[in-house]
Amino acid sequence: MKKFRFHLLTFSVLLVLACEITEEKKPLNVLWLVAEDLSPFYLNAYGDPRAPTPNLDRLAKEGVVYTHNFSVSGVCSPSRATLATGLYPNSFGAQNMRTLSQQAAAREAGIIDYQVVPPPEVKMVSEIMRENGYYTTNNAKEDYQFFKSELAWDESSVFAHWRNRPDDETPFFSIFNSGVTHESSIWTTQARQEDYEEFPPSRSLKNWWERRGYKTIEEYQNDTIPLQVPEDLSVEVPPYLPQNEIGKKAMRKVYSNMVRMDRFFGNILDQLEEDGLLEKTIIVWYSDHGGPLPRQKRLLYDSGLRVPMIIRYPNQKRAGERDDRLTSFVDFPPTLLSMVGIEPPFYMEGQAFEGRFKSKTPRTFIHAHADRFDESVDMIRAVRNRKFKYLKNFHPDRPYYLPLAYREKMDVMQELLRMRDAGELDENQSLWFRQSKAEEELFDTENDPHELNNIANDPAYADVLATLRTECERWLNAVDDKGFIDEVELINSFYPNGKAQLSETPNIDIKKGKVFVSITDPGVRIGYRYASEKAPYMGWNIYTEPIEEKPEDTLEIITHRLGYKYGITKVVNGESSKIFYPTNPHDNKRK
Repeated sequence: MKKFRFHLLTFSVLLVLACEITEEKKPLNVLWLVAEDLSPFYLNAYGDPRAPTPNLDRLAKEGVVYTHNFSVSGVCSPSRATLATGLYPNSFGAQNMRTLSQQAAAREAGIIDYQVVPPPEVKMVSEIMRENGYYTTNNAKEDYQFFKSELAWDESSVFAHWRNRPDDETPFFSIFNSGVTHESSIWTTQARQEDYEEFPPSRSLKNWWERRGYKTIEEYQNDTIPLQVPEDLSVEVPPYLPQNEIGKKAMRKVYSNMVRMDRFFGNILDQLEEDGLLEKTIIVWYSDHGGPLPRQKRLLYDSGLRVPMIIRYPNQKRAGERDDRLTSFVDFPPTLLSMVGIEPPFYMEGQAFEGRFKSKTPRTFIHAHADRFDESVDMIRAVRNRKFKYLKNFHPDRPYYLPLAYREKMDVMQELLRMRDAGELDENQSLWFRQSKAEEELFDTENDPHELNNIANDPAYADVLATLRTECERWLNAVDDKGFIDEVELINSFYPNGKAQLSETPNIDIKKGKVFVSITDPGVRIGYRYASEKAPYMGWNIYTEPIEEKPEDTLEIITHRLGYKYGITKVVNGESSKIFYPTNPHDNKRK
């Protein structure tokens, strides 16, 4: 009997260990929560308690606050091009803001709507996650400078959610974007998706605004969003903005929008906990670039580049830690893959800062660019180490401030222009309105956080200047910077003869009920789905082997290369159709 009990105990221990090992081997989920137009300087987790953000505070308490995280650009579309691919925007022609949908003034200058064409080997990182068994969703902003790969997401829409995956055992990579802190929320009263009572919304959105007590959708959209902080909240207005009530009002709106943003993400985190997934998910919260106000967004000062990032690891690993390493958006895709044990592809230009394939060498520099913004054109490159920021101005004859109709909708921007015209700008406010700029600028970001004092000509910093200048030149050469190519010429290379390129027609061979598909272009990806199994929350299957032909069912085959128009070929009863290229309203659009 004792021997039996001993063996039973041994078996029980082994069973528990086996379960633990199996549990550890289960892949982790990854959740990206993305804010817009938000600097870290105004968050409680980074030292400013003015806006109550309990959900972000909890993430910071249970996770890691990264203090030196940077975007590659001061604006969203180029930043998202990097987040999707792991390439610097200016390495493949995605540096101009934006390409898919031009503002009217840009079209007047001859810039058409166009897709950037990445190198053939490049895939969206979410497609790589799908290839490795992940269910991937995006809710809902895309804006990558090219149309998404049709194989990148199981769903990309306002309805996308990990809850739509086929079973609870399938790991997921999900992105949720909040636009409530966006620049447009400084000057508009329009309510956004973040104000929905239900999240995600039901697939029938009919009259959802009525459930909020409005008679018409126009009434809802035009309603004024109440300020979420006290109207007399004491704020510090950055020295480059108006030091008056208009400047203070803009800052209060920033804080107010942060409160609403925190509430939005709190809703998603609550759902993660409800599903029992909190300790099975890596949560990454960050902003797509710096703040929304004038001389923040679009510029390469820290106010435009430096972004918050908090990562909560399962079981609160490293809880409460502050990580001071330099990290860049170009590092995000390889780090995402590394976190779940996937080796990043060779073409990615960043390095993993966490996970199995974490780089052994921490970053020494971050790099960034500024090029065309809507109708205004400039070219500036930035290199920063932990303390110093170097700017290379390729058009020193042009003013720093360039008119931008979108930005001028803000009261605070209109006030700056009024003060300029009235001769009321002080020394700090006047800097942005210089009619020319130095070819090189150098700032001590620790002692001069607003980057107001150019020390490039100070002999005491000659060595620092030389080091950062050399690094800038090295980086420009390493990425083969496309900012030196005229944009019209660049568009012509993407759109030969003025037309979007078509993904290659697949070779289809049907033998004994199996459909064999091949392609010669290495950049084209192949996917398929059966008509009977189509659903908005089920992405295309990635083709890896011959497909079974189902009688009386239509097999759809998609071929798609990033930056090209995708094509669909149908197979029915042993016969394949001619390839069909769906039209897109942005294709080769001209004024």
